[in-house]
Amino acid sequence: MSAPAGKDDGRLAIVAGSGMLPHFVAEAAREAGEDPFIFRLSNESDQVWDGFDSAVIGVGDMAGLSRLVKAKGIGRVVLSGGVKRRPAFRDIHVNLRSLMKLPMAVKTLLAGGDDAVLKMVIALIEAQGCKVLGAHEIAPDLLAETGPLGSIKPSSDDMRDIARAAEAAEALGRLDVGQGAVSVGGRIVALEGVEGTDAMLARVARLRAEGRISSYRKGVLVKLCKPQQDIRADLPTIGRSTVENAVKAGLAGIAVEAGRALVIERAAVLEAADAAGIFVCGIDLGLPGELM
Repeated sequence: MSAPAGKDDGRLAIVAGSGMLPHFVAEAAREAGEDPFIFRLSNESDQVWDGFDSAVIGVGDMAGLSRLVKAKGIGRVVLSGGVKRRPAFRDIHVNLRSLMKLPMAVKTLLAGGDDAVLKMVIALIEAQGCKVLGAHEIAPDLLAETGPLGSIKPSSDDMRDIARAAEAAEALGRLDVGQGAVSVGGRIVALEGVEGTDAMLARVARLRAEGRISSYRKGVLVKLCKPQQDIRADLPTIGRSTVENAVKAGLAGIAVEAGRALVIERAAVLEAADAAGIFVCGIDLGLPGELM
């Protein structure tokens, strides 16, 4: 992991979508002596930012972002949090510098897959003269490690489900669709789409209740980076809601990609997982013949 650019490269800014990740990144930046500026994405950012220098900006308003970058002396930007809505055409404001360097910007923002859009957003920010950093570069303690993270370990049956779901999640990622898959008894029962992980798990719970999924086999959730993903944006992330919904779905545990996935509120996540009797672990796809 490369070290983040220093303060001499300009003020740090955090583009804040939904969820708690932006706050964790902002607090980690403060602990490192930074004074982060927060771009609160309209209709997305759902946290309170009292005490932070911030401004609301539209998802597609690159011209407005460019003006704030100059006014605030920003040289480094972190993308964090969820973005559920694509900007409408009327909400996209791309400045001349962006259009000259990236003429396909508007088309990609409107119609590209999630990974294509994120790469375009990174390129648009870089076109304003900023360096884009990953959330994990500011808050490395959020990264999952290889092996069990809590007190419960996956069984041999669980490991087979992990391997099967990992295959599915990797294939899904190559299609730029989602990052997660659920395997029960070696059968892929759910793939993550635009609805997100929690909604996918709610679907698994419904299928289980309807008898469409075996009540005798538990299964696992696996979340991986997309193979082609720029890891500076949208790393797979789990939190307390992931554990709660995995329990409702009757799963045995959760596996995420070690070094390329984030665990938000780790202590609370592992306490909830241990109490519910499910495992949370980090897996390494590069280990020969095994995952951890």
